[in-house]
Formats: sequence, structure tokens, C-alpha cells
Amino acid sequence: MTDGATAATPPDGDVVLRAEDLAKTFRLGFFRRRVEAVRGISFTVRRGEIFGFLGPNGAGKTTTLKMMMGLIFPSRGRAEVLGLPVGSRTAKRRLGYLPETPYFYEYLTPEEFLDFAGALSDVPNPERRHRADRLIARVGLEHARGRPLRKFSKGMLQRIGIAQALMGDPELVVLDEPMTGLDPIGRKEIRDLILELRAEGKTVFFSTHILPDVETTCDRVAIVVAGRLRNVGPLSTLLSARLLATEVVVRASPLPLPEGTRRLSGGDGALELPAGADVDGFLRAVLERGGSVVSVTPRRESLEDLFVREAGKHDREAAPA
Repeated sequence: MTDGATAATPPDGDVVLRAEDLAKTFRLGFFRRRVEAVRGISFTVRRGEIFGFLGPNGAGKTTTLKMMMGLIFPSRGRAEVLGLPVGSRTAKRRLGYLPETPYFYEYLTPEEFLDFAGALSDVPNPERRHRADRLIARVGLEHARGRPLRKFSKGMLQRIGIAQALMGDPELVVLDEPMTGLDPIGRKEIRDLILELRAEGKTVFFSTHILPDVETTCDRVAIVVAGRLRNVGPLSTLLSARLLATEVVVRASPLPLPEGTRRLSGGDGALELPAGADVDGFLRAVLERGGSVVSVTPRRESLEDLFVREAGKHDREAAPA
């Protein structure tokens, strides 16, 4: 499924990241066995949005990001960053990138590392120190500013990695699994930082397999499973349409229940009516028998439900006939 399936194609000026039929095949082992890691992925990321690239481990997220950052060549397809070819020096100056497994010069302090990152981003020397100071505070590392990176925990290294991605004051921030290694407080702080970046007019693209991080931050998401794009669009659109069941609490004498109804643990009158059940007819029957309706709660598809459903489609398609 491509981005065009969910919305009209945005004007080029509104697109900061574009993938068109991206595919990557590796050859592995002595017999050079072909492995298709990415299979024809197409989508766009729009200016000023937070875009989540969601998939299980091994789905092809990192391989896709590496192609879009110009770190590996695609076997097929093309990508553009800020309207420019992947690998363009001009484009690189305008984006910040945190890889899934970043490498750090462990003998450097945060200040020294960010000064080095700023020099690579052509930040003028007088500005580098001020920007490094602000970013160290912003990612919560003021207490460790003089400590060499080799003494940092995994979560602290992730924070300094995000800071280096912001050193060049980029228009587009690309983060590969930015929540890895963070505790719940650290994850919330990074989510808040991502929301702040959007408020500043920046575009944020991040990959993850952690569903709550997507639900609380993203404007749009793409779901990739086994190298294929399974769904893409605004969260509000993807999650609002599909009714899974209706939970009702009633007070009434025993009466026939719609087929597929489950009794819930909230009491004798707590029921879950399946999608497609005649909820209105059931509630009328309750009232006609002198009963009462305490609550009616539609249960719509969550991101977890959608994710499991898309992954399940792949499992069924891959199963032998």
C-alpha cells in the first residue's frame, strides 16, 4: 500500500522526504542466497509533521532508512531528501540523523563530542559551544557534561546521540529507534522533545517498534512488515473506522444474547457484543423488560490491534498452501 492510497499527493514544496519503490536485495552466505530486505516501499513525509515508521524487529526499517540517508544503495527505486538527491551535501546540511547503532568516540566528553559534530555540520566555531550547552541541557545531561562517553549508560549515549542530530539546527530530524535503552522517564522526555521539535517547525521521522511512543507523538505512521509497506496514513484515519466490539453494562433479567457475546469481569451485566451485532435491538429488549442501560462503549481498533492484524496478514500470506 502506498501513500497515494490514503490521501492526495501533497505539493512538492510540502514534501521533505520521499521514497519511490525502494527495494534492497542482499546476497548472503557461500551460495550467495538472495534475501529481499525491502520490497518496493513508497511514501512521503510532509513538512512539519512527526512521522512514525513502525514495524517489528527485522522488518526492514533500518535498511530503508540507510537507503534514504545515502548510506547504502537501493537495488531499485529512488529517494529524495528536502527535494534533493540522497547524498547531496546541501541536503545533508539540512538534516540531522541518529542511526540505530551509533558510534561514539568514547574518550570525548559531551561538550567535545558535540563540538566535533558541529564542526562536521559547518556550524561556526563561536556558535558551537553555545549550541552544545543548550543541547546538553535539553537532553538532560548537564550532570554528566564533563564525563567521558565511555562512562555513559546506554540511555545516556542515546540522549547524546539525539543531541548530535540536532547540532546543525536541521529542518529534518531522522531518528532510528530513538527510544532504545531509555527508561520510562527517559522515553517520556524524548517524546516531549520530539513534540517540541515539531512546535519549532521541524519535521521528525523516526522508526520504532514501541507502539505507545507512536500513539502519543505521531501525526502519520507507516507500518512495514517483512520489507513491505502494509499501511500508511494519519493515525486518526487508520484507527477510527474499524469497530471491534461494543461493551455494554445493563441491569436486566436474563434475556437472549446476540451470538458471539462475551461476559466481562465487571459484573453480571457487563457484556461485550461483537462487531455486527444488533446493539440497538439488544438495548431495546433490555428496556422493554424493565431493565436499565448503565453504559455503552464502542471499542475501536487500537494501534496494537492494527499492528497485529497487519503482521498476521503477512504470516497467512507466507504460510505454505
